[in-house]
Amino acid sequence: MAGFDEQIVREYFELQGFMVRQWRKYQTPPRKKLPEEEIDLLVFNPNYLRAGRQPGFMLFSSELPYIQRAVVAVRGWHTAQYFTPRMIQNSSEIVKFLERDVLKSAEEFFGPSDEYFGAEAGSLHKILVLPGLPTAEPHRGESIALLRERGVDAVISFRSMLADIISMVEINRNYAKSDLLQIIRILKTYDLVKDPQMKLFGE
Repeated sequence: MAGFDEQIVREYFELQGFMVRQWRKYQTPPRKKLPEEEIDLLVFNPNYLRAGRQPGFMLFSSELPYIQRAVVAVRGWHTAQYFTPRMIQNSSEIVKFLERDVLKSAEEFFGPSDEYFGAEAGSLHKILVLPGLPTAEPHRGESIALLRERGVDAVISFRSMLADIISMVEINRNYAKSDLLQIIRILKTYDLVKDPQMKLFGE
């Protein structure tokens, strides 16, 4: 399932114009992972707005132009609709990609960003993809504060990603190189996924 979750995230960033590198395409054996094996995806935005503002913590497609490069961790634990403060406090796996050795591997992959953009180069963003955060306060605010304290720069929910992907898929276009996009296209063709309401499988 983890591989499919990463595929969703990869398709999302590629549809938004990012170049994506999947560091590993295999299941790691039962041993301590190497630092680079904690990285799910590395993304680079060739259309980065150099003089732009900082993106918000909750990322939507409108915020992505303000990100140049990022390390992305995918936590598709879909049995939990939201990541509560207790889950964030009790699971070290959620933010394992923020360890110093892991971020050092990501920085080495990208190299010195000022080589391309000089003083206006964007920082390396640390993005966490998860099912969602609580919608009600104070749990939502507590979850955001805990993630910020641990070094997360931004969060993307699977719900917002899937909504964007569905809205961008066209029924009169063939997505032969992407099983995910092709499945969504077929579902939209037969009105099983509706735009713009994006109702899955009808009422």
